[in-house]
Amino acid sequence: MIDWAGVLHMALAIAGLAAITLVTRAFFILPERELPMPAWLREGLRYAPLAALMAVVAPEVVMSQGHLIDTWRDPRLFAAAAGAGWYFWRRGILGTIVVGSAVMVGLRLGLGW
Repeated sequence: MIDWAGVLHMALAIAGLAAITLVTRAFFILPERELPMPAWLREGLRYAPLAALMAVVAPEVVMSQGHLIDTWRDPRLFAAAAGAGWYFWRRGILGTIVVGSAVMVGLRLGLGW
């Protein structure tokens, strides 16, 4: 037998999530003219992508299974340092990824870290 109450709850949840998604994504498209934004907010939003990236990457570099790493023999530290060094030297994203990955793979396979 079909649980119609459960089906109704799921349908309402899906419709509600779709409505929330539509409203939040269309918020900037619906107005006919550009919304005024204070200069301090515009300046602060310039750093939002960098802050979001750091919030994702930093825990992956300094933590392992929910705990801070307790040894310097972790290839992620050296890979992050090599990638950062490449970026500051050449200002290239692809090179940063390649260098960081190469250092990490080299330390894992070469030294068994």
